[in-house]
Amino acid sequence: MQARTAVSEFLGTLLLVFFAVGAAVLCVDYIGTLGIALAFGFVLLALAYALGPISGCHVNPAVTLGMLMARRIDVRTAVTYWIAQFLGGIAGAALLFLLAKQVPGLKTSGKFGSNGYGSRSDVHINLGGAFLAEVVLTFLLVFVVLAVTHKVAVVGFDGLPIGISLAVIHLVGIPLTGTSVNPARSLGPALFAGGAALSQLWLFIVAPLIGGILAALAHRLTHPSMRGGETTAEV
Repeated sequence: MQARTAVSEFLGTLLLVFFAVGAAVLCVDYIGTLGIALAFGFVLLALAYALGPISGCHVNPAVTLGMLMARRIDVRTAVTYWIAQFLGGIAGAALLFLLAKQVPGLKTSGKFGSNGYGSRSDVHINLGGAFLAEVVLTFLLVFVVLAVTHKVAVVGFDGLPIGISLAVIHLVGIPLTGTSVNPARSLGPALFAGGAALSQLWLFIVAPLIGGILAALAHRLTHPSMRGGETTAEV
């Protein structure tokens, strides 16, 4: 079971990066910010139903951290998920990089769907603003995931609010930082973008994790009646 869930998280993160970040890299001139936001939301929605029954479809280290703090998974499972997610993010970015290289004139260095602040932000948001934005945006995503799921898996209509929230998060966040809310999603593209994308990467790892922690703490206060049923899940 552990191997199957790890493969699920690896594959899910790979597909999220390839298709959703791919929308930003390959299609921005055709679909704009709204299209990119919907791509992230729809891809996560589809993956939630496809992989949710297997691993919970976290595909995001911040979500996994929130689940760990909510005592829905154990430390061993969390570490396994984190490794699978980061490797999946890198693999998805590598596949996207290979495809982008087949498009004449498409620039892959510098941006390549990576996140940034200052001169790398559409609105030139500063470091402090970018950090705050990523914490708050990730807070919403992880809080919604924790609130609509009862253990680990996404079932029924749970995927709808999760996908919708990610789309809304990107509508707000794309002009600010390009929207991370997911350290694994940020790592892969930054490795291939290089330069400033790598020097700013730390923020898009640390801030989403803090947002995930705060969401888990807030969830304990807003959903206290659920805590008794949230036991450590062996997956």
